[in-house]
Amino acid sequence: MKEAEESEINDPNAMSLATATKDGVPSVRMVLLKGADEDGFVFYTNLGSRKAEELLENPHAALCLHWKSLRKQVRVEGAIEPVSEAEADEYFHSRARVSRIGAWASKQSQEMEGRWELEKRVAEFTAKFGIGDIPRPEFWSGFRLKPRAIEFWSDQKFRLHDRVVYSQLDGDWVTKRLFP
Repeated sequence: MKEAEESEINDPNAMSLATATKDGVPSVRMVLLKGADEDGFVFYTNLGSRKAEELLENPHAALCLHWKSLRKQVRVEGAIEPVSEAEADEYFHSRARVSRIGAWASKQSQEMEGRWELEKRVAEFTAKFGIGDIPRPEFWSGFRLKPRAIEFWSDQKFRLHDRVVYSQLDGDWVTKRLFP
């Protein structure tokens, strides 16, 4: 991640997030990684969004961070769990004021008549909160992907890429190399 932060022009924390409905119908979209530690990979969203609905009905997902400038990627698969209220509050309050208002204004994944509808809602919530505190909406929180497998991929000459996979096995991590 440090390498990506130094070399990627925009959003080194951008990742594709793959989810599926309870019937296994997949969907994928880009989101921003907001935390990574020994507990997993964290991102935030409107709980009424398609991704949140799919994660709540089928709490398994995959993500991929791809850094073109580095010619590297990291793929992760695992179970999903909600972040704590305290974590969601802390991250929400670290966001820019306009982003916090945007969280209130957006009916994420719902149809809108036109851009003006969103702009009107932004104006309404800007007026509502004035210069005061903007609380985290109940419909906005985060998820943590707890990895069961992590693959590190690195581009190599002649398409003979390096692939190293770490997998959970009885509570321990095991490592294996894969053919490209």
